[in-house]
Amino acid sequence: MKNNMKIFGLGLFGGIIPLVVFIILSGSSPSQPINGPHMDVALKTDKNGFIHKTGFNKISPVGAQDFVDASKSSVNSVVHITTTVVKTSFQRDPFYEFFYGPGFGGREFEQRGQASGSGVIITGDGYIVTNNHVIESASEIEVVLNDNRKYKATVVGADPSTDIAVLKIEEKNLQALPLGNSDNLKIGEWVLAVGNPFNLTSTVTAGIVSAKARNIDLLAAKQGADVPIESFIQTDAAVNPGNSGGALVNTRGELVGINTAIASQTGSYAGYSFAVPVNLVQKVMRDLIDYGVVQRGYLGVQISDITQEIKEQMKLTNLNGVYVAGLIENGSAAKGGIKEGDVILKIGTKPVNSMASLQEEVGKRRPGDVLSVTIRNSYGYESVKEIVLRNKDGETKLVTKAEVKKNIALGATFAMLSSKEKKELNITSGVKITSLNAGKLKSLGIQQGMIITKINNESVETVEQLTNKLNSANKGILLEVMTESGKKDYIGFGL
Repeated sequence: MKNNMKIFGLGLFGGIIPLVVFIILSGSSPSQPINGPHMDVALKTDKNGFIHKTGFNKISPVGAQDFVDASKSSVNSVVHITTTVVKTSFQRDPFYEFFYGPGFGGREFEQRGQASGSGVIITGDGYIVTNNHVIESASEIEVVLNDNRKYKATVVGADPSTDIAVLKIEEKNLQALPLGNSDNLKIGEWVLAVGNPFNLTSTVTAGIVSAKARNIDLLAAKQGADVPIESFIQTDAAVNPGNSGGALVNTRGELVGINTAIASQTGSYAGYSFAVPVNLVQKVMRDLIDYGVVQRGYLGVQISDITQEIKEQMKLTNLNGVYVAGLIENGSAAKGGIKEGDVILKIGTKPVNSMASLQEEVGKRRPGDVLSVTIRNSYGYESVKEIVLRNKDGETKLVTKAEVKKNIALGATFAMLSSKEKKELNITSGVKITSLNAGKLKSLGIQQGMIITKINNESVETVEQLTNKLNSANKGILLEVMTESGKKDYIGFGL
């Protein structure tokens, strides 16, 4: 019996020794899971009111990827957007017009439809970012939170060139999604797509970053996208109709992109989805909130990707960079010393090896910003040029919100006609529509390039006269419009 007890004691002691050594070497106590998740997170608000995470430290289980925390923090910041689309047509009455003049006696007919998408809460006081195509034809917009609260939303501003729009609802203390840094995304990194596909609210799918700086020619044909900026994050996270405007989130629970498009022959997910990078989104939405329009700087170059054929034809050193095929006269690049035939290698410290990546970097800046551009000239020598960005009118100053309001009404931007244009159309007054975003005029079927010659049978002499009347009207409006070919028509609607 004593021998048996002695053997048992030696066995127990022998088992304790390796356990103690294991605990000491691993630095963990027996009560802590060795590979369990640990998190130390703090949130901070930047000067623009956007949320960012700091002090994040997460260890995921070995051989697995933990999406639970990222999903939990994201679904309450992603909203369901439903839109009512009202198409208005105006039927003229020749009898009344004969006695009372053009437009009188006409009747307005409405056709109503609905659509839906997603959006992301970016500030606690109700600013929401989504895709422009989600709301561009909407007459009414409703936002539904994850807890089923519903709000009417107004359009703060929209940018067809990046397919980004900003909405506003009247509420406080909302859960905003922290902003990440899309420049730091790595190919192969896990990401989540959060949205409302097929009206299935609060849906989370997972995938990896498949590529960056993708140009898929999605925005080139869209009306109002004067200079499309496509530099999409490509993922294989499942995205379907209704996901548009939703969040692409990293495993830290930070917004890294706005889901925008899928590559599909059927309209449903087929393996590829695309998101606008959050660093570009942040600049666009900040401009829309602060100014009502995007303050866009232009480099003033005609560029192309460097293919093997261009390399051999132009006798270039390698395939790195973006080739400058031409310059805009008196543009930013020309004034800064860039020449045709140069190769742009870097914007700031960031290498650019495609048209998409260069457009994204320039798209993050405003007129007046100074860019350090690294170029290699046709002789093979590298240098750094300091380029001052200018807007499309060649100016470096920013447009104020007061100036914007003078030129915008009901989603349309107006400009004066030149003397040449008036002469060609044989008119003495009128203003033209230079861009058309979500709003009443677009829902009426009015198109970019049309000219408004009269409002309520009064000649339109200036842009400010027209916008004042449109913005202050509280009853019926009758517009006399003219197409670019000179065809005249009348459009009536109520406000």
